[in-house]
Amino acid sequence: MSDLSLALAAPSAPAIAKGTPEFTRTNRALFFGGFSTFSLLYCIQPLFPLLSHQFHLSPAQSSWSLSVSSGLLAISLVLFSAVSDRIGRKSLMVFSMISAAVLTVLSAFAQDFTQLLAIRAVLGIALGGMPAVAMAYLGEEIDPPSLGLSMGLYIAGSAFGGMSGRLIAAVLSDFLSWRWALATLGVAGLLAGIEFWRSLPASKNFTASTKGWNALPHAVRQHFSDQGLPWLFILAFLLMGCFVSLYNYIGYRLLAAPFGLRQSTIGLLAFLYLIGIFSSVWAGRLVDRLGRRGVLWIMLSVMLSGILLTLFNSLVMIVAGMALATFGFFATHSIASSWVSRRARAPQALASSFYLLFYYLGSSLIGSASGMMWGFDGWTGVIIMLGLCLGGGLLIALRLRHLQPLGASAAVA
Repeated sequence: MSDLSLALAAPSAPAIAKGTPEFTRTNRALFFGGFSTFSLLYCIQPLFPLLSHQFHLSPAQSSWSLSVSSGLLAISLVLFSAVSDRIGRKSLMVFSMISAAVLTVLSAFAQDFTQLLAIRAVLGIALGGMPAVAMAYLGEEIDPPSLGLSMGLYIAGSAFGGMSGRLIAAVLSDFLSWRWALATLGVAGLLAGIEFWRSLPASKNFTASTKGWNALPHAVRQHFSDQGLPWLFILAFLLMGCFVSLYNYIGYRLLAAPFGLRQSTIGLLAFLYLIGIFSSVWAGRLVDRLGRRGVLWIMLSVMLSGILLTLFNSLVMIVAGMALATFGFFATHSIASSWVSRRARAPQALASSFYLLFYYLGSSLIGSASGMMWGFDGWTGVIIMLGLCLGGGLLIALRLRHLQPLGASAAVA
C-alpha cells in the first residue's frame, strides 16, 4: 500500500513515540539514510588528486566531480520537497537512496572524466530526494517530545556518513584504486538503502498537498522579504562553500613537498568531523544561555581563525587549523539553520529548503572558484578567497545581531 493510501485510510494515526518498536525502526532507518546520502556525495572529495593524475586535470577541474553533484542536489531538493508533498515520503526516499547507490557503482566504471561527471550529475539529482523529505517525514510521524532525538540521530548519521565516505575512499584508493573505492561505497549504499526500506514505517500522518504550485510564488516572496532570512541564506552559501573548499584542496597541499603524506594518511583528517558533531551540540546549549545573536559571530570568527592557521608550513598548525575551522563551521551551521527554522513563517519547510539550496550552491560554486585560486597562487590563493568570503559572513553575523525578533514568542529568533 502506498504512503498516500495509508494516509487516507488513517489520517489521525498516533505519532511515533520514544520507547516504541516503531521509534527504534525509524531512527535506524534514518541513520542509514543520512549515512548513505552524505557518504555517496562526499566520497569523491579525497580522490581529487588521483583524478587529476589519471585524467590530466587541474585541481579546479577535478573538483567539478563534487561541484556538479552538490549544485544539482541544491536545485533538486527543492523540487523533490514539493513532489513529496504530492506523492508521499517513503517511496521517494527509497528511490533516492537506491538510485544513488547504483550510480556510485556505475561511476567506478567511467571510461573518462566526462562520463564520470555525467554520472555524478545524475547522482546529485537523485540525492535530492532525501534531505528535505527526511526532515518532513520526521516532523509528521514522530511525537513532538521525541522529535529532537530523532532529528539528532539523523544529523549524526549524516555527519558520520560524510566522515566515513571520505575516510573509506581515501584508504581504499591508496591501497587498491579509486575505482574500487567508489564501487565499495556504492555497494554499501545499496545495502543501506535496502535496510532503510525494510526498517522505515510507512507514513501514517501524511496528507497530500492540495495547494499545488500556485501558492509557491507567494511563499517565496514572503521568505525573501523577511529582514533576516535572506541574510541567513547567503551565510549558508558562504559557510558551506568555504568548508568544502578547505577539504577539497588540503589534499593537494599535504601530498606535495615539504609534507609528502600518503593518501590514506590525509584521509585521517575526516576524523575531525567528530569535533564538528560535538561543536554543533555544544553551540546549541550555548545559544540557550546567550542567544543566537551573541554566539553566531563568535563561532564564525573561530572558523576564520582556523582557516588562517593553515597558512603555516607546519603540519601541527595545519591540523590544528583544520580542527578549529571544522569546530567553527559545524557550530555556525547549527546556529544558522536553527535560526531559519525558528524565524520562518509557514510554510517553514520551504524556508529550510532554500537554506539548503544556498548551502549546496555554495559548495558547488565557491568550491570550484577556490580551485581556480589554487591555480593562481596555490594554497595562499585559496585562503585569500576563503578569508574574504568568511569576512563577508562575519559582517552578516554582526548585522544579524541587530535583527528584531518577529514577536514575543521569538525572543531568541
